[in-house]
Formats: sequence, structure tokens, C-alpha cells
Amino acid sequence: MKLASYEFEGQRDWGFVKPELGLICPSKVWLGEDAPETLLEFIELYHERFSFLKEPSPNQRWLKIEQVHIVAPIPNPVRNIICVGKNYEDHVSEMAKVGHSKETEISHPHFFTKATNTMNGPYSKVYLHPNVTSQVDYEGELAVIIGKRGINIPEEKAIEYVFGYTILNDLTARDLQKNHVQWFKGKSLDGFCPMGPWIVTKDEIGYPVELEIRTWVNGELRQHSNTKHMIFDIAKLISILSQGMTLEPGDILATGTPSGVGMGFNPPKLLKPNDVVRIEIEKIGYIENEMYA
Repeated sequence: MKLASYEFEGQRDWGFVKPELGLICPSKVWLGEDAPETLLEFIELYHERFSFLKEPSPNQRWLKIEQVHIVAPIPNPVRNIICVGKNYEDHVSEMAKVGHSKETEISHPHFFTKATNTMNGPYSKVYLHPNVTSQVDYEGELAVIIGKRGINIPEEKAIEYVFGYTILNDLTARDLQKNHVQWFKGKSLDGFCPMGPWIVTKDEIGYPVELEIRTWVNGELRQHSNTKHMIFDIAKLISILSQGMTLEPGDILATGTPSGVGMGFNPPKLLKPNDVVRIEIEKIGYIENEMYA
């Protein structure tokens, strides 16, 4: 199933989405007046039993997607977004070639986080913060939504902890990333994490997860790969991350970006006002964001 958060007539809600029909079923129409108030609460309560829920049938109480403003599926994360750097070999190579990194081989996942203030909608405009940075880059990524609490998770059981998948743009201020050595500051400017448009539950995407991923800038295809080319796959990432560290329902894990980022070109193709970035992942959909200053 596909689940989205949205705003309608000034109120925040979430619901069951039928993109092929252009419709969304509000949570209380689907689950009744006792429905969880947020999609995050639904994940916490229903991770073990969402597959037993009956899909609702469209009726007059459903909304047209065009009537609502789709926001990030988890618009107010409890914890920072957990990210993985350099998880595709071709991206490792391209950054080494342009002198942005000296690494050519990755032996352990590079974990870092983006602050919660970065969260942005799948179709919202993104402010480039021109007074702070002049080198904003895009990174199209598959994001994993954790469904239940776990620590020291064995690799063979890691997928049991996955609720679903969504799309994420790990926008990055490359100059800040370089200046501050650690990546947190360059990754954490306000609005620098467009995400969505919905969460696709794991029952709709088989394992191993092998999905085509593409990124366009102003209609030019910049990134094209498949998630099967990750250096560390989803199960391995979850298992390694959880060693000694408790994962919580609603945690967001961005799994890394393939080659084709702006900094990987010579000269670099970084973002400027009015640029439109579209990221599409097979079986999920797309997000599309216009930059402004």
C-alpha cells in the first residue's frame, strides 16, 4: 500500500493513496475515528499488522490528490535523518576524479545525519540559502522507513524491521561540506531534504530491493542506476547501524546516491535559482522540486 501525509483546508492528515486513480482516502475514512493522528503513529502501531488491513474502496469521502497539498510522509521526524555516504562505487569514483575525495575503496558504511529542520515536501520549493552557500548539489536516493524498535539486528532478519520505502533528495552545500570537514552542516540547511511523495510498504517491493533510480535537472538526465548496485545493501546497512544502537519506528535511512551528482561533472553542474530537480524511483513514483533564492 501507499501512504501519504497531506494538508487539506488548513488541517494536517494522512491517508491511503491510489495514485493510479488520483485519489487519497483520509485516515479516519479508512480506519475510523480512532485512526492514529499521524502516519508516524500508524507505523508505530501497525508495523506488525498492516498487511492484514483491508484496502478501502473509493467513495465520495475520498479526496482527489489535486485537492490536497502532499507533504513529506513523516514531516516532523523524531530523530535526525540517518544517511549513508558513498554507497555506490561509481559515485565514489566520480568524486575521487574531481578531487573532492581521496577514497577509492569503501570498507565500512559512511554514516552521517541530516537535522530534522531539513525536511521538505516532495513538490515544494527549496530555498538555496545564497548568503550561506554557492555550491548546492542534488543526490537522488532511496530511503528506508524503519517499522519497529531493534538493536543488534542480524543481517538475515533486518528486513523484518523495514516498514517501507520512499524517495529522498539529499541536498548538499558542497562548500560547507568541505569547509567543516564533517558533513552535518553542509547537509542540514533548512529545507534540504525533500522526501516522498508517499511511503510504499515493503510488501509491494520484493527483496532484494532492485529498483531503477533516475534524477533529472531541468529535463536533463543526470543520474541513472539501480539500487542493486549499492556497496552495502539495505539488510547490511540496517544490521551494521543497529549494532549497539537502537533503531526506532519512523527512523529514516537514506541509502546513498549513484554517480551523476553536480559536483561530479567538469566543470561542476551545481544548482541555481529556477532549476527543477526530479527524482524518480521505480515502483514508488517521483518527487520534483524547484530551487529559489
